[in-house]
Amino acid sequence: MQWVTALAVPLAIGISWFYTLLVQRNVFPKLRNKRICLLIAHPDDEAMFFAPTVLALTEPLLGNHVKILCLSSGDADGLGETRKKELVKSGRLLGLRNDDDVFVVENKDLPDSMSASWDPKLISSLLAHAFAPKINSTSMSQSPEATIDILITFDKHGVSSHPNHIALHHGARHFLSSIMKFHPGYRCPVTLYTLRSTSLIRKYISILDAVITILQTLARRGELEKDPPAPLLFVSSPVGYTTAQSAMTKAHKSQMRWFRWGWIALSRYMVINDLKLEEAL
Repeated sequence: MQWVTALAVPLAIGISWFYTLLVQRNVFPKLRNKRICLLIAHPDDEAMFFAPTVLALTEPLLGNHVKILCLSSGDADGLGETRKKELVKSGRLLGLRNDDDVFVVENKDLPDSMSASWDPKLISSLLAHAFAPKINSTSMSQSPEATIDILITFDKHGVSSHPNHIALHHGARHFLSSIMKFHPGYRCPVTLYTLRSTSLIRKYISILDAVITILQTLARRGELEKDPPAPLLFVSSPVGYTTAQSAMTKAHKSQMRWFRWGWIALSRYMVINDLKLEEAL
């Protein structure tokens, strides 16, 4: 009886993982030939929260071009320069094409802080400068233009309730609203997806949360045939999970405190991401 109990957990993990990978590959749509920006607040967000997304979207056969825009160097402990280099190394491990596909913003009004509130309008302005510089000069009779097709960031809860994460959500929404302000009647050229936050328990049961996520996502299956598709689901294979671990342990060495090991071992976000489609305002 003891050996049956000992095998129960790894067996459940194996079944959950295999089932989730199978459903994801056969049911859920993929993004192809898109210009994609992952918007994060701190170096290591891409590995701790979005690794499954980046690994999936950078698959060469899909033809996507993925970039990371980070709105702080994470300099709260004076390690900003180190962390910027770590972010580039992590991005390359996760599949980005070039070092130049990682860009870090240095702005005194965007400090790495649990107590600082980032201004959504400032975030929107930075996004517009980077990806839609002509939004105010293009005629209302012309469709709005942007240099990216997809923007991905945190949802309104920020996964960890970090105020910097939450600010990215509001800033990204404001950015979409700014694009469409002078172009009513047109389709927004940028599609926004946000990483769905979960309960505390689900956050720390790793791949065992996969079946719950699949069932919830399949309940919205009718939306998968729409353009753009929603929701999106990305599940890493065991090899991908190992790569995500390496992005933290080998790239973000300055951040590897004891509690990071617990996150790497237990967090669902290291192995599964489900993204919600945000409607333009």
